[in-house]
Amino acid sequence: MKKFTAVLLTLALVFSFAGCAKSGEADVNAKSEGVMTYAEYAAAELDTQVVIEAYVQAKQSWWEDKATVYAQDADGAYFMYDMACSAEDYEKLTPGTKIKVTGFKAEWSGEVEIMDATFEIMEGNYIAEAMDATALLGTDDLINHQNKFVSFKGMTVEPSVDPDGNEVAFMYSWDGSGQEGDDLYFNASVNGQTYTFTIESYLCDSTTDVYAAVKGLNIGDTIDMEGFLYWYEGVNPHITSVTVK
Repeated sequence: MKKFTAVLLTLALVFSFAGCAKSGEADVNAKSEGVMTYAEYAAAELDTQVVIEAYVQAKQSWWEDKATVYAQDADGAYFMYDMACSAEDYEKLTPGTKIKVTGFKAEWSGEVEIMDATFEIMEGNYIAEAMDATALLGTDDLINHQNKFVSFKGMTVEPSVDPDGNEVAFMYSWDGSGQEGDDLYFNASVNGQTYTFTIESYLCDSTTDVYAAVKGLNIGDTIDMEGFLYWYEGVNPHITSVTVK
């Protein structure tokens, strides 16, 4: 009898935890009236008004009452460029904060973003786990995850060629013409294919651990990375962490 009771108790706990998980997922997916699902947003035509709810994952920059922000829900990710935002409100946009955004869907050099946006802070909090996108590199499916927080694992640092013709592990600016504090560009390969990655200095400036980590890379290092799946004339991930294996 005791064994039977224990089994019933165990099953009750399992279903209780499962119910909690489903409830949490439902909260993340919940949308207010008139708010698009991610699928509806993805299907919307460019230059049309969109209304979305999502959770701040990172802030890239603030300037003259305009903020650039990465956000995500359980189904997809969004990039708000130059969203109207006071300095006071910018401080409130901590990772996980839920926001309702109204703006216009736009595209710039392949990057789909929300322009001319306004926002309001909502109840709720969610931090997305990094999706492993390593196997998607070089595939047509990769763009379907644009702006998500992703990881790339087991990559090998490949040489870049600086303006003097030297092979280096990274360069300041895309063509090597920059200096300390500018964006960092570096190459890494997997399965025989090489891709370019960026440390966007507005997102991770020269005081951050990832900026220092890339400056310390050597050609041939094996690395794991995390960052946001940004697009510029093709995939151009904005990396936020690098770990040498």
